[in-house]
Amino acid sequence: MSKCRWLAIPSVLALSIASGCGGGGDESESHTAPAASDAGSGAGFGTASITGKVTFDGAAPEAKSIRMNADPVCSLKHPDGREDYDYVVGADGGLKWTFVYVKEGVAGSYEPSGEVVLDQKGCTFEPHVFGIMAGQDLKILNSDETLHNVHALSNESRQFNLAMPRMGMELKQKFRNPEVMVRIKCDVHPWMECWAGVLSHPFHSVTSEDGSFKIDRLPAGTYTIEAWHENGGTQTQTVTVGDGESQEITFSFKSSV
Repeated sequence: MSKCRWLAIPSVLALSIASGCGGGGDESESHTAPAASDAGSGAGFGTASITGKVTFDGAAPEAKSIRMNADPVCSLKHPDGREDYDYVVGADGGLKWTFVYVKEGVAGSYEPSGEVVLDQKGCTFEPHVFGIMAGQDLKILNSDETLHNVHALSNESRQFNLAMPRMGMELKQKFRNPEVMVRIKCDVHPWMECWAGVLSHPFHSVTSEDGSFKIDRLPAGTYTIEAWHENGGTQTQTVTVGDGESQEITFSFKSSV
């Protein structure tokens, strides 16, 4: 049986952590593997798609090593530390963890379905960047044998700050209103953060290790596509796609340092 691991933590968490260690209706002892669904229903989907790649212009900045010695559990999982996610650039220049979405042009309304999963694993939020619809379930897991807390710094929806002291805990939350982007952090482990793109529709993607992305099921139309990177800023392009058509676009970011 897992036990609560008590660290030096902000006093604002004390009551919620104490409650969490005692157990509650929001937690589950069974562990569910991370999974995500950005499916929606409503106005109708189409057959068009927008694909492309986000690249980094120039030599990739040297990654910094994040030390996790403040928590023995985290240090055990990453004895040599972990590289930061400021700019994760592949061998071919692809930029990972860029949120690409339809900023303008979506007609009608879409209702969320399914859930998006955010895990705390290896003292890191997984995934680092994700998309979710307003009103869609966000299932939050703690896969570590240590205390975490999930603090969403949203401006357009009610903020939440939830203690998760036990391995295997599960909680569910929602963002009620669209917002790009919402920073989520752990007040216990200051290196832990991730970003959520909250939209009123399901047309979004996050770049993979090679910088590629795909937004599909689009109705024919003209769209403003925005690419957001936590350190690179934002870029937009306008794209027109017809039924059954696929258009390819690219974005390129430079270091802001």
